[in-house]
Amino acid sequence: MASRYAFVVYKLMAQLFDIEFLEVPDRDFYPDLEGMLAAIRPDTRLVFLANPNNPTGTRIPNHDLDHFIQRVPETALVVLDEAYYEFLEEAPPSLDWIRQGRRVVAMRTFSKIQGLAGLRIGYGFADPEIIEILQRCRQPFNINALAQAAALAGLADEEHMARTRQITQQGREKLNRFFAELHLRQLPSEANFIMVHVGQADVFFKALLQRGVIIRSMTSYGLPEWIRVSIGTPEEMLKFEREFLNVLHDHPVRH
Repeated sequence: MASRYAFVVYKLMAQLFDIEFLEVPDRDFYPDLEGMLAAIRPDTRLVFLANPNNPTGTRIPNHDLDHFIQRVPETALVVLDEAYYEFLEEAPPSLDWIRQGRRVVAMRTFSKIQGLAGLRIGYGFADPEIIEILQRCRQPFNINALAQAAALAGLADEEHMARTRQITQQGREKLNRFFAELHLRQLPSEANFIMVHVGQADVFFKALLQRGVIIRSMTSYGLPEWIRVSIGTPEEMLKFEREFLNVLHDHPVRH
């Protein structure tokens, strides 16, 4: 189970392994936690929640997430996708929940704040019994030595993470103001990207690509009027704003 606009790979993996996938409609781009609880069946085994969510950038307040986890039946496991965990102010105490014996798995990655996306390495936290099962069924040699060395260095490099967090926060606030001045609807994001309504996602994607700027069209998520813009360096964001205005001039957004 996952919400309607959750990370699409959850659904793809379920289809790949021929497992039934329950998709619960969102409430204005936020997971409908009450709706998900109501939809859980006796045979529901995995409930995925990304927090902050990809691609919307929205987050679940800690209190609401705690209350949700408490009410999920013991027969189901809550999998918290925390890929953007380090960008959060007052992040949820997911490790404490696991230590308390709750049915929770927390997954994190080095692809975001550490910038190691090309090495394809992440990590997770869970009860030892669950870890043992994962250890038994994982592919052999699924992580190489170079990725492991980089991951350990990334964990220790607190200065880099702090600077990345600062650049991201400043860039996100600036991009918020930019879209607001253009009267474009944007979602409140606590990740390193912003989702914004432009009316013609694929048109904007192709036009910006021709100008040397890569954004993400949300058409594959069933949102053909929305794009997702990642936060880059100040210089990259200035280029984005300049080229976005040129594309917007040719393709005005109709409200």
